[in-house]
Amino acid sequence: MNPRGQAESLPETDQASSHGELAPVFSTAPARPRILWLLIAVLPLFGQTFHYIKALMPLWALSKAWPILSLPLALHLMRHPRFPMSRQMLLSFAWLLLLPSLAAMFYFHEGFFTSITAQVKLLPLLYFFSFLALLLILQPTLHELERGFLFWGAVVSAALILLAIVVPDSWYQGSYALNAQPFFSSDNRGHRMRMSMYFPIVMLFFCYRRAWFERSLRYLLGMLVAFAVTALIVKTRAMIIGIVGVVALNSIVWARPRTRLLLLVLAPVALAGIFSVGYLATIFDTGADSGLEVKVITMQLATGFLGDSPLRWLFGVGSISPTSSDSLIAYFNHAFFLSDITWLGIIFEYGICGALLWLFVELRGLAFYRRLRTKVEDDFLGALADYIIYVLLISPFYPLTLTPGETTVILAIFVYVWHAGGLEHNDIDSRSPHAQAQTS
Repeated sequence: MNPRGQAESLPETDQASSHGELAPVFSTAPARPRILWLLIAVLPLFGQTFHYIKALMPLWALSKAWPILSLPLALHLMRHPRFPMSRQMLLSFAWLLLLPSLAAMFYFHEGFFTSITAQVKLLPLLYFFSFLALLLILQPTLHELERGFLFWGAVVSAALILLAIVVPDSWYQGSYALNAQPFFSSDNRGHRMRMSMYFPIVMLFFCYRRAWFERSLRYLLGMLVAFAVTALIVKTRAMIIGIVGVVALNSIVWARPRTRLLLLVLAPVALAGIFSVGYLATIFDTGADSGLEVKVITMQLATGFLGDSPLRWLFGVGSISPTSSDSLIAYFNHAFFLSDITWLGIIFEYGICGALLWLFVELRGLAFYRRLRTKVEDDFLGALADYIIYVLLISPFYPLTLTPGETTVILAIFVYVWHAGGLEHNDIDSRSPHAQAQTS
């Protein structure tokens, strides 16, 4: 049996010998510096780390342009047969781009090319193709991908801790313009930093898996540090809900039957305790500071605009482009942001059909991981699947449309491992007991 944390896989028929030699993607050799540093250089761009941090203007601008700049990489895929999920991703992108753009022409009197620009947030969906192509070109091992993710998880966590120590109180903004999102802000939660936690949260889930199965205090400490950074510095309630939800679900699934029963009894008590402390206790706050009244009005305006028209509900009404002379705020005479109303906002813009397409991308990722897991068991791949579950858990608070690149990068990794490992050619189950429920 392989050591814990190393991928156990089937031999690839084209790249491995008949005696069970693992495909190169599953090599546990030391990371190659050139490949590792290339991954480290591009991962934050594909992971949308700087996508909403205008304080870092050059990196913010590069992140916005990266879907177009990296798209030529996708031409490399033409050398290969069609990959799993590629048809779904392409058709979903085309539908989500064209239907709302056409709808906005009728409902908001936008020009077609202007309405197309309203869907710029869809472009990171194309990372499925460009990042997959990059992986096929670089041919990193699973270990090198893991190292790249963990590197950025540690760097982001360390940077936030350092900033929390050295940044003076005067840098935190207590009031700012509508729709402005300063990196350093202050509200009823206290001082906080608005930072993408994609890599730290993947690192957290990875460390939790290692801590659980290896009974490792070192990995448990890594998990606790990542959680503390999220809870005490970033202070985003949705993130805490997602992390706690995934950890609780995994703990229940992995536990022995008697322990599982105890966890089912204690979990509600533990959750109630967590969300009754400090700013987390305000998660169900309905006061003026919570912004709930603004969101309720936005919901009323959105549902009123959709009305009783089946076409509007099914296919959406699109949106008004930031490049337009008009805006949703001016149109509704209200602080109208579709991201505030999450799933209703997605239905408003893309319709129920479009919302299902967004949901099916996430669910297809989980279904494909389940298929992948019958061939190869690995903590890093498991942590990536955990992140998809996390995205679904927080979707009532944080819409899928904000950072779709996070999920598409994960899907590209799943497909790359499937292809590079030659797993589509093998029918034998070679799972290790790692990260599976314990039954004894």
